[in-house]
Amino acid sequence: MKQYYICYPEGKFKALTFSYDDGKKSDRHLIELFNKYKLKGTFHLNGGLIPQIESEQSDVAKLEQRILKEDIKNLYAGHEVAAHTATHPTIERCPLDKVVMEVLEDRKILENLVKYPVRGLSYPNGSYTQAIKNLLPALGIDYSRVVGDTRQFGLPKDWYEWTATCHHNHRLLELGKEFIDLHKQQYLYLMYVWGHSYEFDRDNNWELMEQFAKSVSGREDTWYATNHEIYQYLEDARKLQFSAAGDFVYNPTATDIWIRVGMTPAKVASGKQVTIG
Repeated sequence: MKQYYICYPEGKFKALTFSYDDGKKSDRHLIELFNKYKLKGTFHLNGGLIPQIESEQSDVAKLEQRILKEDIKNLYAGHEVAAHTATHPTIERCPLDKVVMEVLEDRKILENLVKYPVRGLSYPNGSYTQAIKNLLPALGIDYSRVVGDTRQFGLPKDWYEWTATCHHNHRLLELGKEFIDLHKQQYLYLMYVWGHSYEFDRDNNWELMEQFAKSVSGREDTWYATNHEIYQYLEDARKLQFSAAGDFVYNPTATDIWIRVGMTPAKVASGKQVTIG
């Protein structure tokens, strides 16, 4: 009997993604690194704290050094802008209706800037409850990242409690080496790095990210994707419709999905039925 596997795009079996919070000006340097090495990240922004123009910034905004509204679309092009609540409260202490307002207002502000649906979230201060998780699908949120590390390379069991592999200050290079060495193609692996870009300035360790980026980039077995690209691809992959005999498969989604039957990868194009040899 043949074995059937879902693959990442182009038959790859590893994926790498990043998640960085707060939209501080250090994002500029981080995005330069990502673009240099053709990596992709998700940046979680607080729409209600983004200054309009330099001259209108409050003393607090100047201190925080946030990216300006006028720069958001171009700076984050090619990456994902996601929500982080409008004003960054500790939401487990907030009334649920105010959490709703925080998430929706953040989405509205960010979507007006980037001109695409904002579907991801990271919990501000790592704060959430089961009741908040239950709200998120109705608020148009597909996934949310928590604070913490797994130090592993598995896929999330719960998209609303998505835990990264590691913070960049937590064994990044060591875990990167482990990720590069993974070779068992019967698994789908994911390395997920999170943090705040201003921490590189604070800790004077930009060379850490550059060394990591250089080591993991340009690998034929790895898909470099945003958080939501990974979510959407895997959710669509689960919708493939295989015949009982396994001799054909239909893809009802808007996403091209890759599969492997035996050792042979194949693309199942959006809206197409493919015969499996």
